[in-house]
Amino acid sequence: MTISPLQTARYAYEPKLPLILREDVKTIVPVLGEKTQSQSDREALSKLFPNTYGLPKVSFTKGSNPNTAKKLNVGVILSGGQAPGGHNVICGLYDALKKANPESCLYGFRGGPSGILEDKYVVLTDEIINSYRNTGGFDMIQSGRTKLETEEQFEVCTQVCHKHNINAIVIIGGDDSNTNAAILAEYFRKKGEDICVVGCPKTIDGDLKNESIETSFGFDTATKTYSELIGNICRDANSSRKYWHFIRLMGRSASHIALECAISTQPNICLVGEEVEARNQSIQDITNYIADIIAKRAANGDNYGICLVPEGLIEFVPSLKVLISEINDLVAKNEKEFSALHTTASKIAYIESLLTDESKKVFNSLPESIEAQLLLDRDPHGNVQVSLIETEKLFIETVKKRLAVLAKEGKYNGKFSAMNHFFGYEGRCAFPSNFDADYCYSLGYNAYFLLSAGLTGYLSSVTNLSKPAEQWNAGGIPITMMMNLEQRHGELKPVIKKALVELDGKPFKYFEKHRDEWAVTTSFLYPGAIQYFGPSEVCDTTTKTLALEQC
Repeated sequence: MTISPLQTARYAYEPKLPLILREDVKTIVPVLGEKTQSQSDREALSKLFPNTYGLPKVSFTKGSNPNTAKKLNVGVILSGGQAPGGHNVICGLYDALKKANPESCLYGFRGGPSGILEDKYVVLTDEIINSYRNTGGFDMIQSGRTKLETEEQFEVCTQVCHKHNINAIVIIGGDDSNTNAAILAEYFRKKGEDICVVGCPKTIDGDLKNESIETSFGFDTATKTYSELIGNICRDANSSRKYWHFIRLMGRSASHIALECAISTQPNICLVGEEVEARNQSIQDITNYIADIIAKRAANGDNYGICLVPEGLIEFVPSLKVLISEINDLVAKNEKEFSALHTTASKIAYIESLLTDESKKVFNSLPESIEAQLLLDRDPHGNVQVSLIETEKLFIETVKKRLAVLAKEGKYNGKFSAMNHFFGYEGRCAFPSNFDADYCYSLGYNAYFLLSAGLTGYLSSVTNLSKPAEQWNAGGIPITMMMNLEQRHGELKPVIKKALVELDGKPFKYFEKHRDEWAVTTSFLYPGAIQYFGPSEVCDTTTKTLALEQC
């Protein structure tokens, strides 16, 4: 197989670790800190997780660690959507495992959680690992979205672990995947099984974060990839000066990607879902905001610009949020009847007949194409797939109508030619940036020390990430610490609470301070491609968001 020179060079890249993890593996010792609690629903969660709730935080120090001499068999699972750096998590885990005891074995379960249920695996070797170091994608063992949530599934996991003498499972995934990891860890403890479960925080959406998980891996690479593409479009727009580009960006439950890309490229407009919800804005309010900026730029002779739209925006519009919640519940409760309908028109009519009067009014105000998209197949968690809802096209339509009204009122005299884009899959499997290569390798390496100490129900945690890698801190936090109860499939379920954009946080405040200027004055930035070789200040920097949060 022929490989590119860049790929060859990336194989040879040696990821940087926090100082404590650079010590001899036999001298890295876990230190238990204060016990933890969830942010909300404490009583209910403590009852749901009697064996793993309230565990202490973990850090590492130098000492003597006899546990590392043990032979361990570990299973690893990639769960959910791809994110740059997943391979390096596996590489870091593998290297630490083998350094501690070369007889230890790493089983890669193929195709996500279904791999352990079906006992589909590959025993990972130096040859396999070395051919995936510092590369994007999840193709080493592939991923999947099967949920581990039933007693029957957990019992199958138990039997597979017994069959291969597996001592621990590492689940690399986002909030839902790590929620499943916490439930599996609780099940093993309840059944008296000495099998540890450790998670690693993955999602390009950036919504799996707190003080101990400063960013989820893949966010840095994905946003830099999108920012390069946005910067290219900014330059094209500034060259031809005749198109308004409406760009929808991946990120279903939070606007972190859109905000990061806005700070990196300085577009004329960037919508932030959390602000839309806080201001109780309607589709018409948002439309008016966009149209007013277009009119102001047209008055200066600038009939072009860039508008960023977060993928999940539609769920932040209060009236639409209520509507979508109703539809999700109706589809879940009437699944048999709904599935029996074979035309879009019949599905629209059926759901419309069940909606409350207020939601029916909102539903009927949408273009039929958006109505249809709201009824498409749900994701495995019963939620609408917002990636299939073309919000950018919705706003192109509504803005066009609003500009026609402004023109009649003598408030707009310009030309509006719009183009739409969706940037999502382009960023999920990119070559990881140096930051993500280092961070992911550290997460995997770090995970070994948690599981070797017999700790279960933990997330691998590496912090102080805006500083050079040698100043990073390594440890672990209990997954239950990040959980709350949310409505899923019509029932309250324990899930990791998603971290939304904080409107009083430094990144949003920076954006808010500058956006009015960027709106009218063309101030585009052109970040260019991710750089892997050269000065550290060019190649090793993390996101603008994290730098602002920790400045």
